Amino acid sequence: MYKRKISLESENNDSVFLWGARQVGKSTFLQHTYLSVRYYDLLNPNEYERLLRSPGLLSEELAVLKDGETVIIDEIQKIPFLLDEVHALIQRKNIRFILSGSSPRKIKRIGANLLGGRAIKKLMLPLVSAEIPDFDIIKAINNGMIPRHYTVVNPWERLQAYIGIYLNEEIREEALSRNLHSFSRFIEVAAMSNGEMLVYKNIAQDCGIDHRTVKSCFELLEDTLFGFFLPGFTHTIKRRAIQAPKFYYFDVGIANYLLQRKQLQQGSESFGHAFEHFIIQEIRAYLAYSSNESVLSYWRSSSGYEVDIIIGKGELAIEIKSCIEVKSRHVRGLKAFAEDFPNARLIIVSFDRYYRISNNVEIIPVNDFLSLLWKNEIITCN
Repeated sequence: MYKRKISLESENNDSVFLWGARQVGKSTFLQHTYLSVRYYDLLNPNEYERLLRSPGLLSEELAVLKDGETVIIDEIQKIPFLLDEVHALIQRKNIRFILSGSSPRKIKRIGANLLGGRAIKKLMLPLVSAEIPDFDIIKAINNGMIPRHYTVVNPWERLQAYIGIYLNEEIREEALSRNLHSFSRFIEVAAMSNGEMLVYKNIAQDCGIDHRTVKSCFELLEDTLFGFFLPGFTHTIKRRAIQAPKFYYFDVGIANYLLQRKQLQQGSESFGHAFEHFIIQEIRAYLAYSSNESVLSYWRSSSGYEVDIIIGKGELAIEIKSCIEVKSRHVRGLKAFAEDFPNARLIIVSFDRYYRISNNVEIIPVNDFLSLLWKNEIITCN
């Protein structure tokens, strides 16, 4: 059992929508964190059938609870209309609900009750380095950080099954389910653009579909929590910046499987791409779990300079290099960015042996960086 960094508590004892992709550990976290609360598991066929048939049973069963008690409904997207009962119970008895699920899109698509702002939204992501005793970064880069995948020697069969479940249980109910084969082809082609600036027309040509359909497919991946966009940072003054977003699958192991990247070795180009993905995954989780509202973006100038991560409005710029010794050529993007933002903190994350500073750029060994990140010493909490 991992001690997760996410917290669902708040000063106002608010109800919570807890979203997260399949198998990131939502149910395990809830079951171990809230040991003595009423728990409805909609993956249980009997529970699902009786509440689907008679949603009003929820109100009748919870009427006996004291005001302010907590109730968990796991996989709420399976019976979206239960949210009408939840809404009434929050208003009438001030019950605190924790409502977990793998796809908010399903609820939004049918126009179900989203509780009118009476529940805050939390996102659970795959494991992070600070949650794993004896964390192994090489294993993380190869296996990804979904709990069932990180722990095994060879996650390949589990990754294959995971993607199959996603296609069959998440995408099947969407409009594109009329052609699951085409969508399956799309997610493979999309993997080739993982971590790259998106050019929808090029991807459309590879998939044999319209570029507008490609854009909607990427949005579907985001809405079902299977991936996320990294926007371009455009606030620089001296240099014109590229605005096209990048796209990443939510876990580096997923990208590895789709790209057939096996047994990645340090020094290879594929290892470098996976390492970059992993670090971005960690930073994204840190921002989500610390409730930090700083925007995560990347920067690329029209003249070709690039920085992998920009935090906020340019206060922090991070370049990710898988080399064992950072050279002067590796800092060019950061130095170019600093011309517009001279007060920015400049960092390179690498496999260097020791921390050092070169021309105002902090070169931080990756394990030190991860430790500092989760101690709130890289990104300032706002």
